[in-house]
Amino acid sequence: MSKVILITGASAGFGKACAEHLAEQGHRVYGTSRRAQFPQEAIDYSQPLLIPMDVCSQESVEKAVHFILEREKRIDVVVNNAGMGVAGAVEETSVEEARALFETNFFGVLRVCRTVLPTFRAQEFGLMINISSLGGLVTLPFQGLYSASKYALESISDALRMEVQPYGIKVVVVEPGDFRTNFSESRVVSAESNDNSLYKQRCDRAIAVMAKDESEGYDPRLLAELLGQIIKTKSPQHRYSIGPLSQRVAIGLRWLMPSWLRDRVLMLLYRV
Repeated sequence: MSKVILITGASAGFGKACAEHLAEQGHRVYGTSRRAQFPQEAIDYSQPLLIPMDVCSQESVEKAVHFILEREKRIDVVVNNAGMGVAGAVEETSVEEARALFETNFFGVLRVCRTVLPTFRAQEFGLMINISSLGGLVTLPFQGLYSASKYALESISDALRMEVQPYGIKVVVVEPGDFRTNFSESRVVSAESNDNSLYKQRCDRAIAVMAKDESEGYDPRLLAELLGQIIKTKSPQHRYSIGPLSQRVAIGLRWLMPSWLRDRVLMLLYRV
């Protein structure tokens, strides 16, 4: 059955792959991008429609949701995918940089959820899929603030799931590992991580390892196919992890190691 699907951050990477795949499956897909424009002509539902939304702006979120509801009268699925990455030592990441990260990765999701949930509740159904990360389960060196934003998303998703369950609303978290997207190129490095930084050499080595792993990661279409299966599933799991087997095994083993050993292994892997 065709669903009306809203996907944030759909101009590239995961969002674009998911939007294209779900449109191919016959769903009515509305992707969002800060640089898009509302269409003036008739909508071609064989392709995902890109509409403007800045998840850091409540007004922008409301306009996009209103646009969809005016045309479709419902929203069946929301995929909270919009996100950004900030790398750098915790000491060298400013409060302003951390706030900008959380505005997108955490508060952006909160804005979209708060705006769509009244519609879900009135419908007595709805599926909220929040794209987290394996980095929201294990923190990597020099990516502490990014991991913190994803840990926060994991937590709020669990609370939301329990709160909205009586209204027929489902909440699912998807935790990707390394995929071949534009994430490496768009990752922001904190301003203080410059040539005068005490952490620079170690930070640069860690980021290089991350970039290499991402360049050799999975095709984002695999995540898109997983979303397609989740949307078809009557009773989806609370969480889905997807990515290279070695990463998923490492996540599973994290609680079996003492914290000092886990830290040591990660420091060796990321050459810090």
